[in-house]
Amino acid sequence: MVSEKINSFIKVWLIVVASLCYCHGIGKTVPKGTRRLAFLLPVVCLFLFLPLKLNSPHLGGLTAFFIAWLANFKLLLFALDRGPLNSQVSLPLFIALACLPIKISKPHPNTGISSAAAAVNYAIKVMLLGIILWAYDYMDYMHPYVIKLLYSLHIYFFLEIVLAVGAAVVRSISGLELEPQFNEPFLSTSLQDFWGKRWNLMVTGILRPTVYEPALRYSSAVIGRKWAPLPSVFSTFVVSAVMHELMFYYLGRMSPTGEITLFFLIHGFCLTVEIGLKKALKGWWQPPSVVTAPLTVGFVLGTGFWLFIPQFTRSKTDVRAFEEYADLGAWLKQCLGFCWKIKRS
Repeated sequence: MVSEKINSFIKVWLIVVASLCYCHGIGKTVPKGTRRLAFLLPVVCLFLFLPLKLNSPHLGGLTAFFIAWLANFKLLLFALDRGPLNSQVSLPLFIALACLPIKISKPHPNTGISSAAAAVNYAIKVMLLGIILWAYDYMDYMHPYVIKLLYSLHIYFFLEIVLAVGAAVVRSISGLELEPQFNEPFLSTSLQDFWGKRWNLMVTGILRPTVYEPALRYSSAVIGRKWAPLPSVFSTFVVSAVMHELMFYYLGRMSPTGEITLFFLIHGFCLTVEIGLKKALKGWWQPPSVVTAPLTVGFVLGTGFWLFIPQFTRSKTDVRAFEEYADLGAWLKQCLGFCWKIKRS
């Protein structure tokens, strides 16, 4: 079972790589604008279809996020010669930038110290993820809210570790400095801080040029520059809601219930109100972070427990993920046993 999933995963990603080679060539030969967009649209449609070929919640979910969302949005920007993709870069770097959640940053001083601190940070999170996986054996004795908290932490640690590993691979191959994808979201002091500066920064970075900035230009012409960010922020959350519904469809192959959309609409509305109040008060009053931090984290977790996390149980994604862990363990044990037999012989 594991080998079949891995074979399907390899086949899908060979198609992805071949498609991105084609896109790199199109960027060199076709001028930006509608003509380039016409040549890239078949790849966009293909990237929407390919995740349906994967049934693994881990491999399929990550592939859907990488190509159906990130790569497609980057290719749409590439059609206009905007965004992170550039046909002048090498083909391997173009492929990595297109389908992986990475962003090149300027080198920082004292990288040795920061790298050591980051290594310790990720080691702790790997250990905590291991503890969470162990704790699932005792779910029958846990309160439902404790289970939801474990699921929330599992999602966060899993995403951060996987994205960090991907960035480390690209860094080791290319030697480029890459920006982190998370910035300790549990330290957020406001919704603006959480969504804009701490949670899944690659999504923030790709939604800004594709949704927020076009909406901002249009809104500025209609209601003026001061208040234009309000409808622009809300529009960004609407698009994010649609894309998250699509991601959950890839995971569970079930019709959406609208709860994911409601989650992002609530956050979009509350963030819009928060920004509006900040503009209206003009720094006249700023509540202390010791108050806003727990309120922010509590609001994110509370709405997540209510609307977001239940989608994993509704689609049986959690059950299939646990089965996948068991299958992977058995497969690794089988491989180790085979290697031991070869060594002894």
